[in-house]
Amino acid sequence: MSTELIKIFTKEFNEALVHQITTDYMANQRRGTKAQKNRSAVSGGGAKPRPQKGSGRARAGTTRSPIWRTGGVTFAAQPKDYNKKINKKMYKGALNCIFNELLKRERLHLSDKLKFSDKKTKLGKSLLDSLKITNALFITSVENENVFFALRNIKNITVIDHKEINPHILMKHDNVVIDSNVLDHIKKATTL
Repeated sequence: MSTELIKIFTKEFNEALVHQITTDYMANQRRGTKAQKNRSAVSGGGAKPRPQKGSGRARAGTTRSPIWRTGGVTFAAQPKDYNKKINKKMYKGALNCIFNELLKRERLHLSDKLKFSDKKTKLGKSLLDSLKITNALFITSVENENVFFALRNIKNITVIDHKEINPHILMKHDNVVIDSNVLDHIKKATTL
């Protein structure tokens, strides 16, 4: 266990907080774009389709009534906003306690080997062999593009920029490997 990581991630695991933040984060990813047209949104139907009296048929004022073919939908679905507000303190606290729990379970690793000379998958595989892991999330910076290319084609491996950290992706993988160059950024993102 790295002493640097122990100093940064100090918050005890709070299951309720982590659950709330994760569900809120996932709800915020929903687009809620489902929509149907009600009678006012359907085009046409301005003229009265037939005279009020004399035809022996029912009264009708528009062809866009829900009971008519090509009419509107009775209870039309409208776009819905699923966004939930996440407090910064709670979000940072949740990230900190997730990292702390990963550290306790020896699933969090700090690596200074995340520098590749080329964009070869072979280099990525050799790194995984040296770390003895098969399912992992690598946190590095966008500037370190060789790492992104070298690891992107390997099964069960995800590489993200340090700005893209979220509670859902942290819990999705068996191991989390942090590039030592971005540790200061992660410290800012997880401490109050």
